[in-house]
Order: sequence, then C-alpha cells, then structure tokens
Amino acid sequence: MKKLSIKLLLVACFFTVTTAHAQESVDTATFNKIRKAELSNSHIEQIAHYLTDVAGPRLTNSPGYQRAATWAIETMKKWGLVNAKMEPWGEFGKQWDLQDFSISMKLPYMQPIMAYPNPWSPSTNGLQQAQVVLLPGGKMMDTVYIKQHLADYKGKFILVHGSKINTSGNFKPSAERLTDSALAHTSDTYMVERKMIEMYLGTYVKLIARVDALLKNSGAIAVISTGPQNINGTVFVQANGGFKATDPENLPTLNISVEDGQKIKRLIDGGQPVELALNIKATLSTADTKGYNVVAEIPGTDPKLKAQLVMLGGHLDSWTAATGATDNAAGCIVMMEAVRLLDSLGIKPKRTIRIALWGGEEQGLYGSYGYVKNHFMDTDGKLKSEQSKVSAYFNLDNGTGKIRGIYAQGNIAIKPIFEQWLAPFKDLGANTVSLKNTGSTDHLSFDWAGIPGFQFIQDPIDYETRTHHSNMDSYDHLQLADLKQAAIIVASFVYQASIKPDLLPRKAIVKETFAFEGF
Repeated sequence: MKKLSIKLLLVACFFTVTTAHAQESVDTATFNKIRKAELSNSHIEQIAHYLTDVAGPRLTNSPGYQRAATWAIETMKKWGLVNAKMEPWGEFGKQWDLQDFSISMKLPYMQPIMAYPNPWSPSTNGLQQAQVVLLPGGKMMDTVYIKQHLADYKGKFILVHGSKINTSGNFKPSAERLTDSALAHTSDTYMVERKMIEMYLGTYVKLIARVDALLKNSGAIAVISTGPQNINGTVFVQANGGFKATDPENLPTLNISVEDGQKIKRLIDGGQPVELALNIKATLSTADTKGYNVVAEIPGTDPKLKAQLVMLGGHLDSWTAATGATDNAAGCIVMMEAVRLLDSLGIKPKRTIRIALWGGEEQGLYGSYGYVKNHFMDTDGKLKSEQSKVSAYFNLDNGTGKIRGIYAQGNIAIKPIFEQWLAPFKDLGANTVSLKNTGSTDHLSFDWAGIPGFQFIQDPIDYETRTHHSNMDSYDHLQLADLKQAAIIVASFVYQASIKPDLLPRKAIVKETFAFEGF
C-alpha cells in the first residue's frame, strides 16, 4: 500500500490540466428524465433473463458467449444503435463447450456429489469408475512429493484436499452494504503490480503445467480439487490456463464441495475405500481461435464533437458453474440499459457514445486490452489518433450492488467534477468520489493508455462471499432494484460527459500501471 501511495503522488505531479474547482453545468433536467423513464419502464429484467438464463454460461470464445453476443447485437440494433457488431480483438485460443456431466460416490455407498468441471477440461471418454487417492493441498505444487507417489495415482481419481472446515467463523453475514464510514475510508483495492504478474506468469503457471504433465503421465483418471471457500453449497470454479491453442490437453479436472471432499478424506483415512463414477463430455475446438468484443454506438450530433467518444462497458464473458449473473452480466445489463434509456428518450449526445461488452476479461482483461491496443496505443507506447478523441471510459464490474460512488483513480482534477455530477443522486445512496485506485477490471486498459477510465463503487452484497466465480452466480442473486439505480447513474454520467464542452481531464501516461499482457 505504501508503494501505491507514492505512485499516486508521482502521477499527481504529472497532471496536464488545472485542478480548479470550476462549477459544472449539470443537466439535472435530463437526469430526471432518465430517472423517471427507468423507474417507470425498465428493461433490466428482460436483459438479465436473456444474458443469463437464455445464453447460459458465457466462457470466452464458447457457444454461450456467442449466443449472448449475438442477442446483444440484435437487441441494440432494434433499439436504434448503429455499428453494432462483434469485433475481434486478437488471438485467444480454444473453444470449450460442456455437453454432459455426472459424478457420484459408488462405494462405500451411493450418494450424489456436488462438483463442477473446470473450463477447458477434456472429456473422460465415457463413464469412469475408480478408487480415490489423496493428495494434500499443501503438496499440490511439490513435484518431489508427487514423483514419489506417481505409482499410487495410476488408474485412480486424485482428490486434492485442504484442512477440515473451520465452523467457528461462520457467523458473519454473507452479504452487506457499504456504511457511510466505509465509503469515507475507501482504500486501494484489487491492485496487482506488474512484477507480481510477471512472477505469476514466470513461476506459478509454469509450475502448474509441470505438475499437470506429471499427473497425466502417472495414468491418473482425473484431478478433483476442493478449496476452503467451497462451503454451504457454494463451489467456486475457474481455470488457471489450458485455453491457448498451443496448450497441451491435460487430465480432466473438476472442483468439489468441501463437505463432500472432507467426507471422502475421512472415509479413506479411516480405512474405507472410496469409489467415484465420473463422466465429463466436453468439446474442445480450435476452429476459431480469435477473441471478440461486442460494440455499438449512439452517434454524436454536434458537428465539432461527434468524432469524439464517451465509452462505457463491462465484460460479457463468465465462468461456467452458473450463468455469470453478478460477474458480470450485471455490468452488461446496466450498460445496455443505459444506452437503451438514452436512445429511447431521444436524447441527443454531442459526442458519440460507444458501448463495449468485453470478452476474455476473466483470463486477464484480454478483450479490453486488445481493443485499446488496436485503437488507442500500442505496446511500445505509441499513441494512435483515436486516443486523443476519447473523453472517458466508465466500467461496472463489482457485482449486483447499487452504485455508491466512483473511483477517481488518482485523477485529482476529476474529483470536483464527479462530485457535482453525483450530487443529484445523493438520495439514491451515491455521493462518494474516492481518489483511490481500484484494479482488476477493464477500466485499467484505458488508464494504461492515458484515457480516463473509471470503475464505480458498488455495494458488495454477497459478491466476494457467495457469487463471484461460483455455482451461485445466477439470475436469482441479482438485485434488480440496485441495477435500475445503477443504470440511472451510468446513463446520466455518460450523457453529461457527452455534452461537456471539453474532454474530461487526463493524467499523464505511466507505463508501469498496466504494462503487461497475457495474465
């Protein structure tokens, strides 16, 4: 945190604009029109239903992602947006689609097991029944230990387990809203420095690949993992790789609930052999290895300003244990509703408004970073002509909770401007402009290229404790009223940025903030 504070001061020294607290001309009449329209005729529920229930899981480059993208494009065209399309951002990798899955315990008795295949897991080639052997979670990356036990894994399921459940800490609420005190003391969150990314890429991912190769060569059938968070019916499921076209096919992998994992461990420790029956049927394809974003526009109307842009977005891709409702259909729902509101009300923005629904965010901000490289700045730091025409990018990607404010990302000049824009929404619970940084969302790609990029502050609800990357991330965990509130604020911010006489103030480009690719 100390390093981040120093960086913040260094960035502030390089501001290219004044920090005078000029009075903004805020179009509160249009803000009120937007609010009234959303509260009387919202499309939030319909958009949510199609992006989650109908499209299903939206793993990057998967059929589910294609379904959601196609529906979003056709829907925005019907609303009146122009240039709606899927735009490739670069190479991604394999397409993966789960077609069938089952798992149950067969010995010492039959019982269903709560588990989900990891994305890009290969198939088991039919139903496989075999004994389970244990691999302590603390030894999962210990290649010396694994080599000593290779003979134990042949023809078996490997259960990677942790310690038993600690029930003493289960009395905290799983969902919450931010208090005024918490809003007043926001801190830098989710910030990952480039050195940490390089260490991850250079050490951890390569080690995972070596372990995967060892286990596959041992003749094991599949690897079943359980994490400490997989409790109370919640199973968190994601993947650390395996999607690139050049990645080898490893063992089938899946995640299991702690309760089932610990039961199996106790049985084996007590001398009771355990057998599971597992079937994973999935397709892996390299027919199209490109990654895609969805983009559409509301054209600007001012002859002098219409070539400039105000952008908004969220990531469309998700993980696969559920339908990615809070991560991040929620952000896409709000952004789509915001542009629908602006278009349906006949509001005439001076600048062009461009919405972008990103792919590949879950694998490392691929979609937004690829888009920014293609349009605004290359990896050598060379700016493209479009970069100077973007006033701002607004992002939503912290779950289903209502907007409580916005992170200014250390942009001192923007703070008084946003405070005036937020003032009309104090009664909706949004009144905080924090100079702090937040990371791990697509606004970082724009920040990296010197474009003002912002993530809204949201109530956490049960995002980190229950729905984020889990089997609980479904439509029923969306707070629809919160999403309506968010759509009102986002639409108003985007509109206000589109009519502001000048571009929003910028920070100087600091390469260290986001100089990486492939996380």
